[in-house]
Amino acid sequence: MTQQPFELPHFYMPYPARLNPHLDRARAHSTQWARDMGMLEGSGIWEQADLDAHDYGLLCAYTHPDCDAEALSLITDWYVWVFFFDDHFLEIFKRSQDRAGGKAYLDRLPLFMPLDLSADVPEPENPVEAGLADLWARTVPSMSADWRRRFAIATEHLLNESLWELSNINEGRIANPVEYIEMRRKVGGAPWSAGLVEYATAEVPASVAGARPLRVLMETFSDAVHLRNDLFSYQREVEDEGELSNGVLVLETFFGCTTQEAAEAVNDVLTSRLHQFEHTALTEVPALALEKGLTPADVAAIAAYTKGLQDWQSGGHEWHMRSSRYMNDNAVSASPWSGITGLGTSGVDVRSLLAAAGGERLRAYTHVPFQKVGPSLIPDIRMPYQVRLHPGLDGARQRLLDWSHRMGILQEGVWDEDKLHANDLPLCSAGLDPDGTEEALDLSAGWLAWGTYGDDYYPLVFGHRRDLAAARLCTERLSACMPVDGGEPPVPANAMERGLTDLWRRTTVTMDQEARRRLKASVDVMTESWLWELGNQIQNRVPDPVDYLEMRRATFGSDLTLSLCRMGHGPGIPAEVYRSGPVRSLENAAMDFACLVNDVFSYQKEIEYEGEIHNAVLVVQHFFGTDYPTALGIVGDLLNQRMEQFEHVAATELPVVCADFRLTGEARTSLDGYVTALQNWMAGIVNWHRGVDRYKSHHLARRTHGFLPDRASAAVPALLS
Repeated sequence: MTQQPFELPHFYMPYPARLNPHLDRARAHSTQWARDMGMLEGSGIWEQADLDAHDYGLLCAYTHPDCDAEALSLITDWYVWVFFFDDHFLEIFKRSQDRAGGKAYLDRLPLFMPLDLSADVPEPENPVEAGLADLWARTVPSMSADWRRRFAIATEHLLNESLWELSNINEGRIANPVEYIEMRRKVGGAPWSAGLVEYATAEVPASVAGARPLRVLMETFSDAVHLRNDLFSYQREVEDEGELSNGVLVLETFFGCTTQEAAEAVNDVLTSRLHQFEHTALTEVPALALEKGLTPADVAAIAAYTKGLQDWQSGGHEWHMRSSRYMNDNAVSASPWSGITGLGTSGVDVRSLLAAAGGERLRAYTHVPFQKVGPSLIPDIRMPYQVRLHPGLDGARQRLLDWSHRMGILQEGVWDEDKLHANDLPLCSAGLDPDGTEEALDLSAGWLAWGTYGDDYYPLVFGHRRDLAAARLCTERLSACMPVDGGEPPVPANAMERGLTDLWRRTTVTMDQEARRRLKASVDVMTESWLWELGNQIQNRVPDPVDYLEMRRATFGSDLTLSLCRMGHGPGIPAEVYRSGPVRSLENAAMDFACLVNDVFSYQKEIEYEGEIHNAVLVVQHFFGTDYPTALGIVGDLLNQRMEQFEHVAATELPVVCADFRLTGEARTSLDGYVTALQNWMAGIVNWHRGVDRYKSHHLARRTHGFLPDRASAAVPALLS
């Protein structure tokens, strides 16, 4: 292989790798299995020498060190299959850029993963289909229905998102960092690997499998696995295969830096994701177990799964150091542990561990609040869509004032009339839905006011007292204010409950139960994310940048807003279209654009006057150790790239979705209307930020930024009774 394009960085890996004693048996079994499935001689993809050089048996023996021989052989077969699929898809479809053929090939594969094992499957037509049919039949009988469903979804994502990579090659397009992290989880297959960790260790209890702590464990595991792979595979993927989906290339392009600098930055993100994994495992998972009343067996299962993910990290690193598939010259291979050398120790580095613990990890907790930063600096914001305002804006302002008084929002010490006027939420609503009815305008303004009030209320009332328990109880009661079955909500104890009960009743009057369930879930996502913010506030912990960006969508109420946007565009659009990768990518780009715009405008308000730590500019400052203007430049570039991504998806990917799902003319019109609603949403949000006093220096300087504790806390004892 030619000279390496960069020196591999100094990796953070606190867990020494261990080797499963059944390695030789797994190697022999997987070799025979690959031959039986038609993956070796005659396949045109691999020969025996390729399989020997890649040594997937060694990978699985490192990543699953404690399972028995039969389980290790099965897991090794799965990895032989997935890497064969990757190389097969590359040779047949990526090199020829045959998207139509690739889609037809991928569409057949889910047929070989029936949730009901008695269902018939087609006759396999190639080694990938043959391998999948065999593995599925051997694996799923011992697993629960919940695991089967989750693993089937992860496998479909791994397969189908290869089309996204193929589309990017066709267009010569390199993703932006946020888009890349999201899509790499699906394409890279680490969520799929996490499913096999469950097979090897213990199933995650179904009752908490979708909860944030378990989701973050899987996502941080995924990100670290993928980013490590990107570092080792850059030369093969980018220089040999022409691949554009590589994290080093993504950051190299985004920052306009050297390949070496980009590699170091990728390693910084990798390290941060491992720190987030550890933080979640040690703080959020135990809290979840207490909150949900998990049994000792459930807790033990989660602990075994968590340890399995750690084993995968260290074992995967060790395999990358040794596999001929990757560049690994000049990588650190000797252990600094005194007296410990040899296989399984190259990922252990005491100096790296201590340096990270003393520097990067602790830096997240060292922010000094209420620093004077001066007026917020606003970068150039790309806004290709024209804002239009609802003609009923003035009337909506007066009606929102009257509603806020009736709900008691202006009587608890958090807001008064001056603050309500400075926030001017009807201006935002008038831009979000310029063509709606007055009733829809008032509902939108009410939801925005209620969400903004709650976002202000939690840190002031609960954060001021560091009372996470009361905040959790408040969140549970808010959820109870939204009865999906049409039952009676609890008697409101404060303005937030009164406002939510009223908005829920008015919004859901014509909804069916499924629509109510989706709306309730979107509100729950927002209110539960405020608890995440509160936990960080109590710890004075500036969050990890990836975790922050993903949680920011929730804290900003984006799911709620999108749920309201979909109400007028749902009948003709199948649910699977909303779940498709391009539509989710479109929505996430819009959400991130809006959230980052808010962080840019609110910087002075949050950092100087509120002591806030949840701001993208501050997160970037801490992560890169840079100053405000530099961090602002990075955030500004990112928000504009998210807008460009929105435009790209709308123009190039949605037409493919329409064709793939064979949408009718009515459905295409509805989907176009939904895109327009998102465009109005973004244009209205930018216009609102530019127009309101909420973030302007003159308003901030004349306001007292404390609150009246006795009045603001008056409703809390009622929650505890």
